[in-house]
Amino acid sequence: MTDNEHETQMIPPHVIEARQKLVKTEKNLEKLGAFEIAFQMLKLAKENDKQNIFLNAGRGNPNWIQTISRLAFSRLIEFGVHESEQTIHRDDLAGYTNREGISFRLRHYLSPDTNKADAFIIDAINYCHHYFKFNDDDFVKELIDGVIGNDYPVPSRVLHFSESIINAYLASTLYHGVDAQKLASETQVFPTEGGTAAIAYIFNSLKENKLIHKGDQIVVNTPIFTPYLSIPKLNDYELQSIDLSSDESNHWELSSESIKKLNNTQAKVLMLVNPSNPGSMALNDQALDAIHEAVKHNPDLMIITDDVYGTFADNFKSVYAVAPYNTLLVYSYSKLFGATGWRIGTIAVHNTNVFDHLIAGLPDDAKAEVNKRYSHVTLTPESMSFIDRMVADSRSVGLYHTSGLSTPQQIMEVLFSLAHLVNEEKDGIDRDHYIQEAKEIVNTRYKLLNKGLNIDGYDSPHNTKYYSLINIYELATQYHGKEFSDWMRSSFTQIDFLYKLSKRYGAVLMNGVGFGSHPGILRVSEANLSDEAYSMIAADIHDLMDSYYKRWITEEKHEK
Repeated sequence: MTDNEHETQMIPPHVIEARQKLVKTEKNLEKLGAFEIAFQMLKLAKENDKQNIFLNAGRGNPNWIQTISRLAFSRLIEFGVHESEQTIHRDDLAGYTNREGISFRLRHYLSPDTNKADAFIIDAINYCHHYFKFNDDDFVKELIDGVIGNDYPVPSRVLHFSESIINAYLASTLYHGVDAQKLASETQVFPTEGGTAAIAYIFNSLKENKLIHKGDQIVVNTPIFTPYLSIPKLNDYELQSIDLSSDESNHWELSSESIKKLNNTQAKVLMLVNPSNPGSMALNDQALDAIHEAVKHNPDLMIITDDVYGTFADNFKSVYAVAPYNTLLVYSYSKLFGATGWRIGTIAVHNTNVFDHLIAGLPDDAKAEVNKRYSHVTLTPESMSFIDRMVADSRSVGLYHTSGLSTPQQIMEVLFSLAHLVNEEKDGIDRDHYIQEAKEIVNTRYKLLNKGLNIDGYDSPHNTKYYSLINIYELATQYHGKEFSDWMRSSFTQIDFLYKLSKRYGAVLMNGVGFGSHPGILRVSEANLSDEAYSMIAADIHDLMDSYYKRWITEEKHEK
């Protein structure tokens, strides 16, 4: 009698049929991306078998917000409307703002002794006057017109004073260990609709400027944010992806030895999230040094680094800080400030960069074709920088005159940036109380999850703890032995555990395979649920693992 015949005799037909149906469902789900799978799991979790509280630990959206910048934004809008009414006021129609004396009028309008947001606005203006030598009236005029959105973004790439402030914020938070002030002074920024828009703009402009071609090698540090795996494969680009993988045995830290792949001049682009998503690890000094060495061997390497989680690591140093010539820096304010709905981020590029160099070195026919594209908006397209080409491309060139991130969004970036800079001035260098509080939130949840699972965490300054990666097969080995773990691995589809966790317990996690990891890895976000939820998720994982174990014991007895 075969094993299958034996199982058929011991297990009721309706149970076998249900299992077969489940396997078919799970195999179909595996064809989807990680976020699409999670969406399907949400439906199951909301009506879970145990009628548990629905717990979605799949998304990285934080469940906290930074308040002072939002309150300041509101107060600036109120003042902006008041100012506009001084020139034209007809019911709910108001006029324009006047520059002369606007900073004095703002200070007179605010009540810093009784209103915390008002005090912050005055602190921010004083900070900018002292550190950037801004003219108060010019700066306040940009703030007020920006928040009320009464004009196009001018300059279209970034508002004049906003660029200096955003640069100072990036330098303070992402450039530890280098001359951050000097690097900031040599950097240009292009505010965008979040980090994802920045990535879309970058790849589009790389293609339009013939810096990437079908079949070119792009090296991707995996596991990585799922869409970043998909972009190179799109028929828009059709790039050849080379895996630069992190390993769980090394706590998802990228080894300096693996980075030597970049020495090969066939590698045209390096794409990474640093600190990583989902691994949550920032590149250590050895890895950064290896990248610095790699660009000596491969000087035309184009690097795209998404540093959205940088503020959650201690003394974070971006790849941009060690290889600015080669690197496009992408940053989003979404995670730290609880601003995913604002869609605000930026691209930063060095004044002297490989992208401009490669465009200048294009073959004559290719250069003529590219120059023709931008001749619609400039008489000297050959001198147009790559960052300005991205701005033009973001509006299909023809609408270049209306390009640029909306001014209210730009001012929100400025206020978030200034909140950090003012905090740092008061709290001491590298000590922003808000950043410390945000880090403590995810750290507490990380510890609760690990404690509940009875596993050791990794307490490293490079570990942001924003996400955890759980290997269910390692847990199975730890709880019930390797033989049981091997049975789980061979008897179920890779998302069976994920599926049952949602359907039975109402807990949704993300499938690590969709991030480029191997089967059995699940991602937990420590950002978007209450502290106690992580103990509950750990208990659900324990209980589900025990149910697998009981089934294994039962089937083992039947086989004997």
